[in-house]
Amino acid sequence: MKEEEILLELVERYPILKVCKEKIQCTYQIMKEGYQNGGKLLVAGNGGSAADSDHIVGELMKGFVKQRKLKKMEQKKILEINRELGEHLCRNLQQVLPAISLTGHTALSTAYLNDVDGTLGFAQQVYGYGKQGDIFLGITTSGNSKNILNAVVVAKAKGLTTIALTGRDGGEVKDMADISIIVPETETFKIQELHLPIYHTLCLMLEEHFFIS
Repeated sequence: MKEEEILLELVERYPILKVCKEKIQCTYQIMKEGYQNGGKLLVAGNGGSAADSDHIVGELMKGFVKQRKLKKMEQKKILEINRELGEHLCRNLQQVLPAISLTGHTALSTAYLNDVDGTLGFAQQVYGYGKQGDIFLGITTSGNSKNILNAVVVAKAKGLTTIALTGRDGGEVKDMADISIIVPETETFKIQELHLPIYHTLCLMLEEHFFIS
């Protein structure tokens, strides 16, 4: 299934998301170009959106619907180092699209919360991990999460492209991020229910573009 067919299937299955189709397509183009240019994705959110951040990274850092076998040259290099271990590695390692969830670094985030300011925890990580050409994806159902807003500011200052996945009226983030996908729901759980098929679609489109099998 081609990238455009994946997006069409999304809006067929979720007609409510037709209003987001153009923004989803633009987001895909941004992410595709970022990866083509050697960038990585940084993702953050709170609560259920933190779980979504981890979920997105899980789809990008391993095979989603494809096996993503290592390239022949990669396999050759591994086998030259250690054939016994290399055979198992070559059978099981999968190609990746580099992504980091900023929600899972417990020691760092709790130390920063205790010693400095919890609303700057994601911003600190963006400052540390981010480089020009990377992408920051902030997930906030209200569009007003302070730690996401702070991270967007730092990301833009460091030359990252910023994407917001949100709902309601888009909140403050809609005017700060380079692109905002605003799903047409107002209740938190309903917003989150629509976020999942959107990021699944983006991950499927990226996998279709970058990997043969």
